[in-house]
Amino acid sequence: MTYCLAMSLEQGLVFASDSRTNAGVDHVSTFRKMRIWEKPDDRVLVVLSAGNLAITQYVAALVDQGAKSDDPKKNIYLAETMFDAARILGAYVREVHGHDAKHLKEHGAEFALSLIFGGQIKGEAPRLFMIYSAGNFIECGEDSPFLQIGETKYGKPILDRVVTRDMDLMPATKCALLSLNSTIRSNLTVGLPIDLLVYHKDEFKVGVHHTIREDDPYFQKIGQLWGEGLRNLFQVLPDPPWGDEV
Repeated sequence: MTYCLAMSLEQGLVFASDSRTNAGVDHVSTFRKMRIWEKPDDRVLVVLSAGNLAITQYVAALVDQGAKSDDPKKNIYLAETMFDAARILGAYVREVHGHDAKHLKEHGAEFALSLIFGGQIKGEAPRLFMIYSAGNFIECGEDSPFLQIGETKYGKPILDRVVTRDMDLMPATKCALLSLNSTIRSNLTVGLPIDLLVYHKDEFKVGVHHTIREDDPYFQKIGQLWGEGLRNLFQVLPDPPWGDEV
């Protein structure tokens, strides 16, 4: 399993993903789920992936291969807009589906993939998309400034309560890390290291790209403080008016 999230904010974009892949309790591995395609002063494109590892790696390999093409329908570096780039990714997903889906089904496996795709191409604002296993996609809207894939339920409550589009990048980054921390604590199939990327609007280069490992003192500290804060808050919550009956 995996957990990835991304935020679309007025100041830019925040991406975070875990790195754990497992095929049972006795086979746990680490694979990066964040991929970056960058052309300084022109575009920064980021993909987070969840699902069958062989499928997501196949799609990424096709994107890399297409990046050497002169065809703007295959090369994300030649896409004029983020929408066009999302269409290219969707087309590669459908290509892999046509190649592998039947064989996977014959072996009792489903074609499972979901992608978060975001970034900025010069000439338009930063944008964020969710791409599904059918190759279709939706764009992150004004009312919900974040997207999640993978094991989403444990890290969603803090995002729902805290994240707004006008939020600064620094508190948004802390919120993303706490969302990962909550998920890692509650689900063993999600684990460190974490890939974190912060993109500042109109910079057209990667701002912060940081790997958070087991011994990261900041990640340990915020997890500890967050747990203590929740416990302290719980203690001061008022009793219900019918509490005497309890």
